[in-house]
Amino acid sequence: MTRPIGFSTGALARGDFRAALAILRRHHLAVVELSALRLQELEPLVAAIPSLKLEDFSFVSIHAPSKFGPESEQWVVDQLVLPAARAYPVIVHPDVIFDQRKWSILGDRLVLENMDKRKPVGRTVQELAGIFRALPSARFCFDIGHARQVDPSMTEATLLLDAFGDRLTEVHMSEVNTASRHDPISPNAVMAFSSLAAAVPQDVPIILEALIDQGQSDVDTEVRRANDAFALVHA
Repeated sequence: MTRPIGFSTGALARGDFRAALAILRRHHLAVVELSALRLQELEPLVAAIPSLKLEDFSFVSIHAPSKFGPESEQWVVDQLVLPAARAYPVIVHPDVIFDQRKWSILGDRLVLENMDKRKPVGRTVQELAGIFRALPSARFCFDIGHARQVDPSMTEATLLLDAFGDRLTEVHMSEVNTASRHDPISPNAVMAFSSLAAAVPQDVPIILEALIDQGQSDVDTEVRRANDAFALVHA
């Protein structure tokens, strides 16, 4: 079985999800995360979903905005109801969940992501456990790059998968640098990631977040490196 691998639209073409979808189709990649990381991107993306012909993708998720205040929380949740109703997983950063009750409407379409070291919450099992208790239907997005940045030994990454692996919906993969930027995957990252690949079921989609929108790398190279990380385990 071939692992399902695709990209975040924001990594391929920042703010232009249509261009990113065209790139994915050209490369015959059937896995996509529709990115609305900036608040102003959310409404246009949600409005466009019915016209994007997403039925030719085997897996579609949507990434909620990563930065907004409590005054925008209900509006964001309301916008995300449509993607959730279409059974698209909705990836959310724990630090923008101010009132957990608001998010319960998304049920098991709500997917919480572990965070990088900049964030005040969501970096470790301990920090995520309370949120999952409050939102017991929520699923888990494992960002392996964030986990490696927080703990380069990959111990916390192992603990995250042990604790929340039964909720795992997708994996984010990139090299997360000291400034928390998503860089192309390096050979060292491939080696580090391979230590966990056996714990990720073969059918869980891998979403590549390495920023290649300005030629930092290319689609085929990043897909190959993601495959390499898993091949080292299964060889």
